[in-house]
Amino acid sequence: MSKLWGGRFTKSAEEWVDEFGASIGFDQELVQEDIEGSLAHVAMLAKCGIISDEEATKIKEGLQVLKQKAENGELEFSVAQEDIHLNLEKQLIDEIGPVGGKLHTGRSRNDQVATDMHLYLRNEAREIMVAVRALQEALTKQAADHVETLIPGYTHMQRAQPVSFAHHLLAYFWMLERDYGRLHDAGKRSNLSPLGAGALAGTTFPIDRTYSAELLGFDGIYENSLDAVSDRDFIVEFLSNASMLMMHLSRLCEELILWSSQEFQFIEMDDSFATGSSIMPQKKNPDMAELIRGKTGRVYGNLFSLLTTLKGLPLAYNKDMQEDKEGMFDTVKTVKGSLRIFAGMIETMTVNEGTMAKAVHEDFSNATELADYLATKGMPFREAHEVVGKLVLTAIERGVYLLDLKMEDYQGASELFAEDIYEVLQPHTVVARRNSAGGTGFDQVQSALEKANHILSTNK
Repeated sequence: MSKLWGGRFTKSAEEWVDEFGASIGFDQELVQEDIEGSLAHVAMLAKCGIISDEEATKIKEGLQVLKQKAENGELEFSVAQEDIHLNLEKQLIDEIGPVGGKLHTGRSRNDQVATDMHLYLRNEAREIMVAVRALQEALTKQAADHVETLIPGYTHMQRAQPVSFAHHLLAYFWMLERDYGRLHDAGKRSNLSPLGAGALAGTTFPIDRTYSAELLGFDGIYENSLDAVSDRDFIVEFLSNASMLMMHLSRLCEELILWSSQEFQFIEMDDSFATGSSIMPQKKNPDMAELIRGKTGRVYGNLFSLLTTLKGLPLAYNKDMQEDKEGMFDTVKTVKGSLRIFAGMIETMTVNEGTMAKAVHEDFSNATELADYLATKGMPFREAHEVVGKLVLTAIERGVYLLDLKMEDYQGASELFAEDIYEVLQPHTVVARRNSAGGTGFDQVQSALEKANHILSTNK
């Protein structure tokens, strides 16, 4: 079978060479976008008088037939036609005759594929943003139930200060809010049309690029034809944003895995998101959380792969750029799947409030409260820090906690201590009093929940 571009050639490549160079094995993912771009292009050709209205109508009808076949899974793709563009063009010509060959007037596969990917990522980024919102909703629902549930807060994986469990969950809400914002902001730079830029230099036909851009819902056009066909910044930016998003998911996965372990027992994962062992009957493994943590690496890899591909490319299009798609498709699939799984894990997990409460009573995470107590009574904080450190050492040596020390122990350390110290040291009090803006105090957490729910209700 001769190539659609084969007029200049006297020799055909061997089949295995064709297979190596073909992209149809993966870029058929762009079939709907390719047809959508072609429909806009043919409408523009007719508007500009480059083809007749009758020709345009026939081509549109043919494209609609291909669109329906694609939706029904009835299209057959051939390595001989290399990519999604030539496969569809060949099938269009087979469907409506030689007039189908006029569709490619005033464009190149270079601007065509760039248009396809802009359309694809625009649609997928919006779906990912919806999935981010779904996970945020799951987090806020769990948080609403656990404003006054206490959990040890950690630094260096050592008990630091007790915090509201809702406060901990909402930290991830705000991380995801930044992820949502990055995906949204990227659209301001990427929603431009390369269609009509041609291979690299534009075209001699009197086309109207702005018209086709409007038909496709773009905010404008690339102002430079070389940039239009060679730009992959929008994919790099998406992969970067996706990597940041996956990093946030991976961090929460790590905590879910720890919290569900026998050593912590703070939560239990729902059976729907856990697996067993083929040899150890007692096991309940947090496999979905582990998989998301692991899949973060492949998303990072897709980002670095494309950056490496692009770093030495001269303008304009080079065949290397065929390598821009598989990582993009894989990242979209990975991120969407991870977000969907994650929302389910958060919605269905069981929070063991009693275990968490026991944990915050059996540590020294209220020690900072003692230092603050002395500081409010006039003792310099550095001096208070040393006094409290010695009290902690006394408790450790006795095998007790700060609430177990007697009043004479406290007054022996400083006359500033009074009976109210026992109320001050209660974990619930420790958390409730931290009402600085953005803190873990219950009033602050409730305010943060209200802000989060307002965002979710007004910015879907």
